[in-house]
Amino acid sequence: MLLEAMFSSRSETSLNFKLPKAWPQLSSPCLWENASIVLQLGFLGFLLIYLIRKSVESLSKNRTKVTSGEKCPYGVNIGLSYKVSLVCSITLLGTHFMNLLMLESRSAAHCKSTFPLFSSEIMQVISWAITLITLYMILKSKYIKLPWILRTWWLCSFLLSVARVTLDAHFIVTSQDYIRVHDYVDLLGFLASTCLLGVSCHGKTGIVLSLPSGITTPLLNGKSQKHPEGKRDCPYGKATLLQLVTFSWLNPLFAIGIKKPLDQDEVPDVDIKDSAGFLSCSFDDSLKYVKESDGTTNPSIYKAIYVFVRRKAAINALFAVISAGASYVGPYLIDDLVNFLSEKKTRSLSSGYLLALAFLGGKMVETIAQRQWIFGARQLGLRLRAALISHIYKKGLVLSSQSCQSHTSGEIINYMSVDIQRITDFIWYLNIIWMLPIQVSLAIYVLHTSLGLGSIVGLAATLIVMAVNIPLTRIQKGYQSKIMESKDYRMKATSEILRNMKTLKLQAWDSHYLHKLESLRKTEHNWLWKSLRLSSLTTFIFWGSPTFISAVTFGGCVIMGIPLTAGRVLSALATFRMLQDPIFNLPDLLSAIAQGKVSADRVASYLQEDEIRSDVVESVPRDQTEFDIEIEGANFSWESKSRSPTLDGIQLKVNRGMKVAICGTVGSGKSSLLSCILGEIPKLSGTVKISGTKAYVPQSAWILTGNVRDNILFGNPYDSAKYNRTVEACALIKDFELFSTGDLTEIGERGINMSGGQKQRIQIARAVYQDADIYLLDDPFSAVDAHTGTQLFKDCLTGILKHKTILYVTHQVEFLPAADLILVMQNGRIAQAGTFEELLKQNIGFEILVGAHSQALESVLTVRNSSRAQHAEGESLTEPVSNEDFPLSKQDSEHNLPVEITQKEGKLVHDEEREKGSIGKEVYWSYLTVVKGGALVPIILLAQSSFQVLQIASNYWMAWACPTDDREPITRMNFILLIYILFAAGSSLCVLVRATLVAKTGIQTAEKLFKNMLHSILRAPMAFFDSTPFGRILNRASTDQSVLDLEMANRLGWCAFSVIQLFGTIAVMSQVAWEVFAIFIPVTAICIWYQQYYIPTARELARLAGIERAPILHHFAESLSGATTIRAFDQKDRFIDANLCLVDNHSRPWFHNVAAMEWLSFRLNQLSNFVFAFSLVLLVTLPEGIINPSIAGLAVTYGINLNVLQASVIWNICNAENKMISVERILQYSNITSEAPLEIEDCRPPNNWPDTGTICFTNLQIRYAEHLPSVLKNITCTFPGRKKVGVVGRTGSGKSTLIQAIFRVVEPREGSIIIDDVDISKIGLHSLRSRLSIIPQDPTMFAGTVRGNLDPLEQYSDNEIWEALEKCQLGDVVRAKEEKLESTVVENGENWSVGQRQLICLGRALLKKSRILVLDEATASVDSATDGVLHHIISQEFKDRTIVTIAHRIHTVIDSDLVLVLSEGRVAEYDKPARLLERGDSFFSKLINEYSMRSHSFNSFARLQD
Repeated sequence: MLLEAMFSSRSETSLNFKLPKAWPQLSSPCLWENASIVLQLGFLGFLLIYLIRKSVESLSKNRTKVTSGEKCPYGVNIGLSYKVSLVCSITLLGTHFMNLLMLESRSAAHCKSTFPLFSSEIMQVISWAITLITLYMILKSKYIKLPWILRTWWLCSFLLSVARVTLDAHFIVTSQDYIRVHDYVDLLGFLASTCLLGVSCHGKTGIVLSLPSGITTPLLNGKSQKHPEGKRDCPYGKATLLQLVTFSWLNPLFAIGIKKPLDQDEVPDVDIKDSAGFLSCSFDDSLKYVKESDGTTNPSIYKAIYVFVRRKAAINALFAVISAGASYVGPYLIDDLVNFLSEKKTRSLSSGYLLALAFLGGKMVETIAQRQWIFGARQLGLRLRAALISHIYKKGLVLSSQSCQSHTSGEIINYMSVDIQRITDFIWYLNIIWMLPIQVSLAIYVLHTSLGLGSIVGLAATLIVMAVNIPLTRIQKGYQSKIMESKDYRMKATSEILRNMKTLKLQAWDSHYLHKLESLRKTEHNWLWKSLRLSSLTTFIFWGSPTFISAVTFGGCVIMGIPLTAGRVLSALATFRMLQDPIFNLPDLLSAIAQGKVSADRVASYLQEDEIRSDVVESVPRDQTEFDIEIEGANFSWESKSRSPTLDGIQLKVNRGMKVAICGTVGSGKSSLLSCILGEIPKLSGTVKISGTKAYVPQSAWILTGNVRDNILFGNPYDSAKYNRTVEACALIKDFELFSTGDLTEIGERGINMSGGQKQRIQIARAVYQDADIYLLDDPFSAVDAHTGTQLFKDCLTGILKHKTILYVTHQVEFLPAADLILVMQNGRIAQAGTFEELLKQNIGFEILVGAHSQALESVLTVRNSSRAQHAEGESLTEPVSNEDFPLSKQDSEHNLPVEITQKEGKLVHDEEREKGSIGKEVYWSYLTVVKGGALVPIILLAQSSFQVLQIASNYWMAWACPTDDREPITRMNFILLIYILFAAGSSLCVLVRATLVAKTGIQTAEKLFKNMLHSILRAPMAFFDSTPFGRILNRASTDQSVLDLEMANRLGWCAFSVIQLFGTIAVMSQVAWEVFAIFIPVTAICIWYQQYYIPTARELARLAGIERAPILHHFAESLSGATTIRAFDQKDRFIDANLCLVDNHSRPWFHNVAAMEWLSFRLNQLSNFVFAFSLVLLVTLPEGIINPSIAGLAVTYGINLNVLQASVIWNICNAENKMISVERILQYSNITSEAPLEIEDCRPPNNWPDTGTICFTNLQIRYAEHLPSVLKNITCTFPGRKKVGVVGRTGSGKSTLIQAIFRVVEPREGSIIIDDVDISKIGLHSLRSRLSIIPQDPTMFAGTVRGNLDPLEQYSDNEIWEALEKCQLGDVVRAKEEKLESTVVENGENWSVGQRQLICLGRALLKKSRILVLDEATASVDSATDGVLHHIISQEFKDRTIVTIAHRIHTVIDSDLVLVLSEGRVAEYDKPARLLERGDSFFSKLINEYSMRSHSFNSFARLQD
């Protein structure tokens, strides 16, 4: 009713402006007083109920209270909030008391009826007296929060005060009255109410308890809150109300940032309510609440998000609505201002100043509320992001095997980076939902007051424009889904390629996979272009909508005969400009909803995936059973739809302290048996019971980035005695001596600077240190050499763990006799079980494995014995190079990174590159000139400038051509409108040109920069991948690339467009009153100073936020790959806490960066408000006749947006600079030092090269960096063509470096490698690598099909592929699958056993038929029988080829033609095996003796046990 009365009075007075008597025509002049009485009665009633309830509560507490001893003395510190509340309440009590005394002198605007007037003021005095008593009680009770009843009362009193002041101001303006004393009193009351509104929004009293020690703790109803120690201060959490409004709590951070580039540890903590730990628990509570309220086990994620955000979102919505409402004060008052300027002679200056004050007041409220809702929305986004990331991480740790196969790690990382970002973006747009109806309603109301029925035409035009956007948004949603889908595929492929980069380079497949990535990007690019093309159309609608709506509205007015005065036209134009926001926000809102919905659906479906079932394994207390492991009639299957189970009819009972060995052929179910004990594999039937804690060593080593000690401790406290025992038992002491910083040496990503053997031993040490009851070891000896394997078995399994229950999978028969029980697996069943001797007697398959081992041993012994015989006869012809002690050397790496790289504080992986200082002009220049040398940029700027000129010209024309008084005859109105429409059409056309060019240029630039980065990364040497976690590369390929694809061009464009708009506004304002420049120039200087003060801090915060995002993704990827180990060790909570810590590390700079932007915007807004107010005062003060009222009105129309424009210029520049960091980061990876050329046209080797396969090393020296010593030293030897050469040596002697030198993964410092008379350093890398074959130590399979894995380049026929599969023993396995060669291979080949993956690698080599084959411990993961068969196949298939073998199993090199023994990077021995064995003191002889003794000793050990 109150609003209706105000609105009706407004429409009457504005249409009949000179009728001072229009005011008393209000239907109820005492409406304000009546509303006031009702509100106060409500307040007093609620207060009475509140006090009664509190009294009852305190009485019941007093009855049960026990008197305590002497109280600890403490004082109370009173905060600013409390002081402000007290002062304002006293002020309001005083103002209402004064109003009571001045009732007789009230103006005609007030109620003339004595009773309601008197009652209202008396009740106001009583209410404020009670408020003061309540404040005293709050201090006495030491409340930290204000009671809700008091906050509600302050809100209501603010609304009453606003209504009172508005009515007073309206009366003074319309009746041309002067300002009286009671008007000043009302204004004072309004200011006090505004302060109380702020305090009520803040909601805290600011009372702090002061303990004698000087520590101050805020109280919660008299109870102190505990805060975790060792944390940085959080200025936001301690900020006063004034600091929260002005963002001045950031001042200390700016003071540091201006002096030096900020570092992560200088950024304050986030508030406890913004911390990931608190938010994760809060989201858990929301899920629990939804689960209970819906009565479902699978709660809706949408409902949980709603419950999680609703309180903060409601506060944001209140600020957004206030901001939207206040923004229409200006357009509402423009008509009055033009009328005032036209009638200056008859009007008092005070009414003009009052108008200026109303303009300013509206702008102040708008800007303050706007800053608060924008900051609040960002803060809410941060909270939701932290909560969702923590839940995605938690889910990743418990995903079932089926779910893991349906969601690759690349996809899940996309959920965490891109999808979460889109959901948090939607939270920002959420407030637009509340603002839109307010903005449109107020716009139509303002139009109605100016144009009457013409506003209906305006409404219709507005609705048409909005309706056009809806189908466009629906199409856009479809495009967004496709963009996300194609991005998922690209990220999945990128992730896989980065992980297996070494394999790609060695196989010369990098170009093929580069093209694969480019084709995936092309698909993504097509969808991006469609989306951007549609966006440019919506941009055209946005910029063209005000002109379209105004043209339609004015046309409607002319048809209906509504007179168009300059004042009404300008008021309408200002309103149309304001309408531009909701019209533009609608498609953006719908697009954000579309994107948010797609992303939320993806995240929701992921969060509802199946988890590992906790009931698969039953835990039994140790005092209730004699068995540590008990499996009865159990069937298991990895694939739920599979007809045959993976494990069938498993019966197993393991007594405490038993050693159980598990053996069998490749793919027989050995690893699956361990998985069923861990509870990893879905159970179909039966029971699994475990008694005690578990420790697990997986077949593929899982090593965390960090130092060696952390990997071994794995979250347990450091106990030096226990630690030293563990390290000694795991044969790591010598390795530690070689590391520059011992066990504090940092391990690279996935353990890249450790050899396979070292990684395996670190894993075993991790398990041993756990001191668990049950140990599950999956083929722990395959990656270590013979000597180390023996030591590990003796010191570890039969030493430090001798009283533990151990199940170990092994292919090495020599470790079987020592077992109490041997399980022989066959086709998913336990085919045989018993001791070594028992199984040999059964004679049903076990002897095949043992027989293969015995043959290998026999071949070794035969060679050794024959050599000894020859030596005894004195037939030794050569003196082999010998090395007595043969110590370990410092070069030790599967990827051959010497440990010296880590000498700088033991670091291999360096901190991420971070530029400091301002973003270089060359970055901007690079971005702008990528496409056509920047030729399109001037055209874009010209199009926008033309639009601005035509816009101003059209508005100028309407203001100049329309009469100032509606009594003047309207002639040539059609002509006026026609000119206006022509201007409008021209300006809209300019926008269409500009929008299309920006979209086209932006996508082409993004595409070119992506290709440059992609080529640069894939052509980088292996050293780059060894020292760069692939999370960093993925971060650039996903998040940073998304910024370039969809945001960067628009951000830069908006910088230029907002500057052009600002210049246009200044030009129009200075046209009217050039004096404005007197204030504008110094204010602009202050703005620039603020910006310069702000940018150093904000830029570093943005960079830190970008850098701190990568560790979250990296840690997540690492945790996903080791989820089984984490679960087995029961370490989920520790890893979840680590993730929360990383999220907080990212939140800190991000939150403060967002707050810093609001800090700047607040200050710039207030400065531009000051300029606007000054120009208004100038217009009011200047004598009549100096300026044209219509043109002055036009200046004000533009001036209303001055604060928005000025802030948007700075905001856009700062935002563009922040986003430019993504360009900077992508350019960093576009200039990586490249490997040698892939092809050199002038030096292509002949087609049949290499023919014989002779490899000649001459004085070969290799080192990894100029400042590091050589890894290989003066290697001079020749591997003859078509011979088998074995390379042996202790761990770290340089074996793998030699292999990498052959493939030019590392380049020689001196010397050369010549293959068949061709110096390999002179030819292209592809020419070299494509002619050689390698079967690496770590078998690699790519997601796709079996055919794609064997023949990615599609060079061979199906028959050839089947032939290769048959030879590598996989023919039957592949035939058994329904899709045959098209059978699915999941990410990392997880649905194939490690042994099968190794056989696939052999299949590739068989297909390639190269003259030179390198075997890098190629059969480590297969059983002895398969190993024997494979070596037979290799001997047959490659009999006339050169084979270079690096081996830990000594029998694999015993039948070599030559053996090269390396020590410390030098040639220690090189001769025929027989010759080397002739000398008992040669290193090779020692190895052979060790191997044969070990095998015999284990046999005798077994016999002793019998």
